[in-house]
Amino acid sequence: MSKQIEPSFATTLHVRDTCMCLHVQRTARALARRFDEALKPFGLTNQQFSLLMSLNRPAPPRMKEVASLLALDRTTLTANLKVLERRGLANSTSDPDDGRSRLLLLTDAGRKRLAEALPAWVQTEAEVEALLKFGTPDEVRADLQAMS
Repeated sequence: MSKQIEPSFATTLHVRDTCMCLHVQRTARALARRFDEALKPFGLTNQQFSLLMSLNRPAPPRMKEVASLLALDRTTLTANLKVLERRGLANSTSDPDDGRSRLLLLTDAGRKRLAEALPAWVQTEAEVEALLKFGTPDEVRADLQAMS
């Protein structure tokens, strides 16, 4: 059993200044807004761009694989996918090898939209990487991967 700590205002300030979770969440929201703004002219959010990009494969992935890659539960992935399906950018079909599973497909329109949006993503990614003060972009990604 751990010793109880009184949550004084000093403790609040300490948590504010040192909480890794808080800092990563704040950064994630700021990055999401930055990428949302960059992708807005293409009618995409950063989450939609990531979902479409995750479907850009030689063979259609299973829903489970995409959910794992994007760290989404199946319900959230399904809701996000439906928006893209209504817009004709993605599609899903039953997996012929496993009827309980769904395969997710990037449509031609989805591939075209990715091609249009990709230069904005590349520029924004470069701008974000240029903001790093410690470590290379690959080192920062490795640290973030280790935490996830």
